[in-house]
Amino acid sequence: MNEAKGHILKARENIGFARYALAGEYTDEAGRGAYMAAFHVALAFVVARTGKSPKTHGGTRSEFARLARDEQRISREQVSLLGWSYELKNVADYGQEHSVSIADAARAIDEASRLIETLAAIISDMST
Repeated sequence: MNEAKGHILKARENIGFARYALAGEYTDEAGRGAYMAAFHVALAFVVARTGKSPKTHGGTRSEFARLARDEQRISREQVSLLGWSYELKNVADYGQEHSVSIADAARAIDEASRLIETLAAIISDMST
């Protein structure tokens, strides 16, 4: 459970950075930070459920989606967040002609924040 808690802390750190970046209108960094927050909390959920850590981002997304099907507190929108926010990360990392919009960065931050709270509560319930 310690590894899962570490990923939750990392997710909260990433979402704080994403908010800070958005306030400065650094939208690429805000979008990337929101994705990384969602990624880390999804990874925390996978580790808490399986005891294993997938080796890739794609593996984490797939395993999270599979495990989330059995958890009623996780919405479809929350599962899809990893996929569409990964595209924000790609734009931030590789896009030369486009950047992440303020609206997309703000949406990703809001949704990642909700995902963090949802999954942190589920993981907490698992340890009690």
